[in-house]
Amino acid sequence: MIAALSVLAVLSAVLLALVAAEWAPLLAYDREVADVLHRKAVKDPGFARLNRVLSDWVWDPWTMRIMLALATGWLWWRGERVLAGWVVVTGVVGTVVQQGLKAAVGRDRPRWPDPVDSAHYAAFPSGHAMTAVVAFGLLLWLLRRFGARAPVWRAALAVAAVSVVGVGVTRLYLGVHWFSDVVGGWLLGALVVALSVTLYERCGSGGVRGGSRI
Repeated sequence: MIAALSVLAVLSAVLLALVAAEWAPLLAYDREVADVLHRKAVKDPGFARLNRVLSDWVWDPWTMRIMLALATGWLWWRGERVLAGWVVVTGVVGTVVQQGLKAAVGRDRPRWPDPVDSAHYAAFPSGHAMTAVVAFGLLLWLLRRFGARAPVWRAALAVAAVSVVGVGVTRLYLGVHWFSDVVGGWLLGALVVALSVTLYERCGSGGVRGGSRI
């Protein structure tokens, strides 16, 4: 886990530095991806509407937070108070980091004469992408920690993968984020989860009570 944590930290820092410095090759690639996807979205308004539903309801940050709230409630009900609090704190830290970086970097979102969607706040990192990684990362960790059976684990892993990739694609397709915003959200979300899990396993509560399998 320490090796993964180090890699995520380095990649996140490098991308943040390139975005903040407005590195020309990165900006050019972001613009190329955005232009291609925006042309497709304008030509297919029906598919654009589907992407808005997925982005604004299915994979919305508040949907992710509700999932974490339900998981936290379940942990509390089981008597896992420390772990429940840890999950809550991790979610809050992820949001604070996300909003802090948005304010610090102050990156403009893509602008279009014919937009198919709109969004608020600064662009980097993508809040949708980062929140999805934090939420699903924590949920997968909890499933592992409580000994989820193989079918449950595989199903959860598939849902997590589709959701994390899917929300990033929807934000790009709708023209409200640059490609590097989404990658930044993925990297930073993974970094927050990796750091949280590492700290909990080293400093938090030891074993799982009850030893039940999900």
